[in-house]
Amino acid sequence: MNLKGIVLIAFVVWLAVPAPLRAGHEAGHTVSIERVVSPAGVTAWLVRDTINPIVNVRFAFRGGAALDPVGKDGLANMVSGLLDEGAGDLDSQTFQRRLEDLSIELRFNAGRDAFSGRLKTLSENKDQAFHLLKVALLEPRFDDTPVKRIRGQILAGLRRDQEDPDTIAGQTLARELFPDHPYGRRVEGSMATVKAITSDDLRAFTRQRLARDNLVIAVVGDMDAAELGRFLDEVFAGLPAKSQGFSVKDIQPQTAGRTKVVKMDIPQSAIAFAQKGLKRSDPDFYAAYVLNHILGGGGFTSRLYEQIREKRGLAYSIGSYLYPLDHAGLVQGYGGTANARVGETLEVLKDQWRTMAETGVTPEELADAKTYLIGSYPLRFTSTGGIASILVSMQLEKLGIDFLDRRNTLVEAVNLKDVNRLAKKLLDPDNMVVVVVGAPEGVTSTP
Repeated sequence: MNLKGIVLIAFVVWLAVPAPLRAGHEAGHTVSIERVVSPAGVTAWLVRDTINPIVNVRFAFRGGAALDPVGKDGLANMVSGLLDEGAGDLDSQTFQRRLEDLSIELRFNAGRDAFSGRLKTLSENKDQAFHLLKVALLEPRFDDTPVKRIRGQILAGLRRDQEDPDTIAGQTLARELFPDHPYGRRVEGSMATVKAITSDDLRAFTRQRLARDNLVIAVVGDMDAAELGRFLDEVFAGLPAKSQGFSVKDIQPQTAGRTKVVKMDIPQSAIAFAQKGLKRSDPDFYAAYVLNHILGGGGFTSRLYEQIREKRGLAYSIGSYLYPLDHAGLVQGYGGTANARVGETLEVLKDQWRTMAETGVTPEELADAKTYLIGSYPLRFTSTGGIASILVSMQLEKLGIDFLDRRNTLVEAVNLKDVNRLAKKLLDPDNMVVVVVGAPEGVTSTP
């Protein structure tokens, strides 16, 4: 896509962004973020939008499924499905009916490194919405009936995943990379570990993990700082001051240039691959960001797409992405192709990896990548909920409250020397781990 097309799309989307958020751009800032500290000392980032009568709240507790006890994998995920299934004096059906009657969206989610939640409500219902969020966090019931139902849903999902080649490829890759580390375990757990989780485990999770010292909050919508301060104290001040001292060790992924084939009688193979990457805090992260866009992250314009799908028609899908975790970093990717073409696809994949490491990128590729990454940036700000999620991620990654003002400058500052130096240092096809799920012809597992 050329620059004119990018600017046109960005402008059209721009018109859908709430007026107060656009005003921040017109003044030279992405959005106007206010740091609010409640009377009890709870901190949140606020972006006001007085045009729409909606409040979007996003929050996260540092430490996700990677902290699940051994043998209780899937604990954080199971809690995420149960916090809105009854709390305080409201049983599951009553709690869910209250949310529905008031058009309140309340959800929780467990990731590897964080346990998060979101609340969306009309301004006129925010008092009731905040109360429901409060009791969900502070007084979850974990009654037998919803626990049994949610456990059954998780187990059903795990059984379905046993037949899904893409899921199998991703989970096998994680185990290969992190065999003796929590990152090698499934966020959802296994059939055995999910069955082993008790109601006491669920209650212990909320007591030990949901605390103010590992909490970040973002609010976007129809609320001022004083009102937000009262809300923060009402909902979050009652949480424990400190979480239990869990920790996860930093780790280097085990990437020793091997291939793992998982046999499955299907006509097309799913491919997952990875090598060592960078953490988000690495000084070379933005050079890696631009590099990956050119290599495999840029969709139709990436080298992998052009060489593997466009020129040779080898794969139905192909791409790569940076996967920075709190305690490890990866360059990861995916593909899908007919069984007869897996071997050739992997050869071209590694050849493109090696070529970029040896010869780098061209000035034209660099300029086009930076133009796209900067010009398409406004597309991320099309909803208040999306903006709130970005603000939470900024806090989790400790990027600073002024990051949105600096982001495009950081991308623009990446130069050809940076990218080509990093390509030579980072990209290593001989240390890539590849997982293939299917019946690939001529491809076998290596030791």
